[in-house]
Amino acid sequence: MPTVIRTSVVPAPSALVWERVTNFAGVNHELMPFVRMVVPRHRRGTTVDDAPVGKRLGRFWMLYLGVLPLDYDDLTLTELVPGSHFREVSTMLTMRRWEHRRELRPLGAGRTEVTDTVRFEPRLPLVGGAVAVLVGRLFSHRHRRLVGWFAERA
Repeated sequence: MPTVIRTSVVPAPSALVWERVTNFAGVNHELMPFVRMVVPRHRRGTTVDDAPVGKRLGRFWMLYLGVLPLDYDDLTLTELVPGSHFREVSTMLTMRRWEHRRELRPLGAGRTEVTDTVRFEPRLPLVGGAVAVLVGRLFSHRHRRLVGWFAERA
C-alpha cells in the first residue's frame, strides 16, 4: 500500500496539542478550507479519547469546500494511547482501506513533534501514485494549519 508520512514541530506542549488534534473542531480546522468532516450525531461533542477502541465509530462524511459531498470515512479506532498516539482504520467510497496513525512526541521547551503516517489502498487500480500526491498535499496542508494555529497563540 502507498504510504505518506508528514512530520512537523508544533510550538506548544504535547498536552495542548493532543487536546487540539483529538477533537473534531481541531480536525476540521486542519482540513479546511478544502474539506470538512461531518461528525455523526452520536459522536458530536466527543473526542478521540472518548471513542471505543475496536468498535466502528460511524460514517463521517467528507465535504469538498465544506459543502459538496466528496467521500465518506467509515471509521474504526484501532489504537489509542492518550497523549501519545492513535490509529484509525477505515473504508471509504474511494478507498478499500485507509490507515492513519498520528503520533505526538514531546520535545521540551513547549514544543511537540507531530507525525502522521497514512497508508491506503484505492478502490481504482493504478491510481495509487496520484492519490499519494493528493494525500501528501492534504497532510502538508493539515500540518501547516496545525502549526499556524498554535503559532498565532504563542
